[in-house]
Amino acid sequence: MNPSIFCFGELLLRMSPVLDRQWIRQASVPVFVGGAELNAATALAGWNHPVKYCTVLPANYLADEILAEVRDKGIDVSAVHRSGNRIGIYYLPQGADLKNAGVIYDRAHSSFSDLKPGTIDWHRHLQNCSWFHFSAISPALNENLAGVCKEALQAAADLRLTISVDLNYRNKLWQYGMDPIQVMPDLVRYCDGIMGNIWAASSLLGIPVDEDIHHRAAKSDYLEHAAKTAKLIKEQYPVCKWVANTFRFENAGKLQYYATLNADETQYVSPEFSTSSVVDKVGSGDCFMAGLIHGFTNGEPGQSIINFAAAAAFGKLSETGDATSQTIQQVNKNIASHA
Repeated sequence: MNPSIFCFGELLLRMSPVLDRQWIRQASVPVFVGGAELNAATALAGWNHPVKYCTVLPANYLADEILAEVRDKGIDVSAVHRSGNRIGIYYLPQGADLKNAGVIYDRAHSSFSDLKPGTIDWHRHLQNCSWFHFSAISPALNENLAGVCKEALQAAADLRLTISVDLNYRNKLWQYGMDPIQVMPDLVRYCDGIMGNIWAASSLLGIPVDEDIHHRAAKSDYLEHAAKTAKLIKEQYPVCKWVANTFRFENAGKLQYYATLNADETQYVSPEFSTSSVVDKVGSGDCFMAGLIHGFTNGEPGQSIINFAAAAAFGKLSETGDATSQTIQQVNKNIASHA
């Protein structure tokens, strides 16, 4: 059996009320099971990769049902730790963006948030795995979880796994007295692959960003900036072999999306995708991350990797829910239609 891709992070319930009091009048709020790393794991499992997922959930019937659902997607949940009393929740109106000010987090004292270093036997759970993936969301929650991430990364490095990080920056989560730049560099130094955007790299790693680049708004400027950001990251973090950046803009009701991959001294640029109809923005970046892992795991060339990752992320914008259900064939069709 092929080695597994190991994803670690908090499983979350997303409450998506329809506003203008419709959720009250209908006595109904749609609930989606997600979380950045679970979304990536779900995509990878759907693309026929062996995937192992680690989180922390309480020992109750609700968590049992969630785990059964995750298991049915072909994801190994044997590394899930059961402790604590509650599942993390966040509220986001339908159609809104996670970066939107309307997001409300209800994650304090969740089972995952209360996880402490020394609880999980990382060396045991990471056996027979080839890749370890996490995101900047976990160390944003509290100092203990930053410590948990570090011990997991040390174990993954000891076992010579490929390590990736998603630099998803959530300002509302960094509330425990530590600046991200005090925490993230110590974790990113273990990573072979880093995904994010030029602004997240600035907020989380202190990589300089041109604050006036929006005024020019030229694609060539963004591509040049992505190359500079990638070069600085690789200079500061010698383990890093590749850096991927996404660009998503909305103008006059139209969304434009493209991405870059800097690897092997080359910048690969995806096709540019556009749409005037977005169903759900949540999980697009997680889908992009899964696309990168999919390509690198299969040993594909850089251009194919970034094309697939960007097309998958763009396709997710047309799906309801946190994780994608796109097939490889559907993603490839999306690439062909925008090539």
